[in-house]
Amino acid sequence: MEYIFEKIFVPHQHSFITRKMELKKNFARVHSHTNFELNFMISGSGKRIVGNNISSFEKGDLVLMAPNIPHCWEILKTENNAVAECIVIHFYENLISSDFFNKPELESIDQLLKQASAGIFFYGDVVEQIQPVLARLIELKGLRSYIDLLNIFDLLINATHREILSKTPFAGGKFEKNFSQIQKVYEYVFQNIQTGVRLSDAAELVNMAPGSFCRYFKKKTNTTFMNYVMNVRVGYAAKIIAETDIAITEAGYESGFNNTANFNYYFKKLMNKTPSEYRKELRS
Repeated sequence: MEYIFEKIFVPHQHSFITRKMELKKNFARVHSHTNFELNFMISGSGKRIVGNNISSFEKGDLVLMAPNIPHCWEILKTENNAVAECIVIHFYENLISSDFFNKPELESIDQLLKQASAGIFFYGDVVEQIQPVLARLIELKGLRSYIDLLNIFDLLINATHREILSKTPFAGGKFEKNFSQIQKVYEYVFQNIQTGVRLSDAAELVNMAPGSFCRYFKKKTNTTFMNYVMNVRVGYAAKIIAETDIAITEAGYESGFNNTANFNYYFKKLMNKTPSEYRKELRS
């Protein structure tokens, strides 16, 4: 699967940009950028990757993400073969450290943005309330757009139906200068999660000895390399369990686990339920 690091330009005279975007069917590109992103799916369904979470999505899904989270929306189905569309808000890179939210009354927004370091999925009534505001923002400019944005944040802050997507938060500005190095590692893990991920190969990508690489990765991402790999494997396994009828043991092997006991242990540790319980819950 392709993985790139994007540079998204937000004009200096704006705090954010809002766009309606078309998504190509059966095109997957895991990417990341240094901007906060709020993504709302107008139409289309398929597979979503946010950090190490791999799950299904459908129209009406709303996700808030902090900078540098690897993510991807792969469109697998649209109604009547129509074009899939989404509305995306990108905030300028220094948003959280700027004067934009540096006001006591907006402290709760600052906290929400920090929680988005692992990706937040919102659902329920809040989505229906936010959808028309997002549609207006595509055309609005100036003070009116700023007011609508604050209305959106107010709704998100008070939303009771939400889910943290990635089991591992991703640091933002802490490693922007070094992100090209981390990017290589993310790409390697995503491309080899089924066939096998080797510490020595990942270290070689960034020209480091394995020990130095482990310390470097932990410092820049707040998790160990092997924990990150296990989290991605569990996320991939959860997707297989949710979307197919193959045996649980086979889902573990498909996700890169060498034995069933190891798979069951890490799945329950990260998902708080066994693979069988997870499938049964989804289909009850």
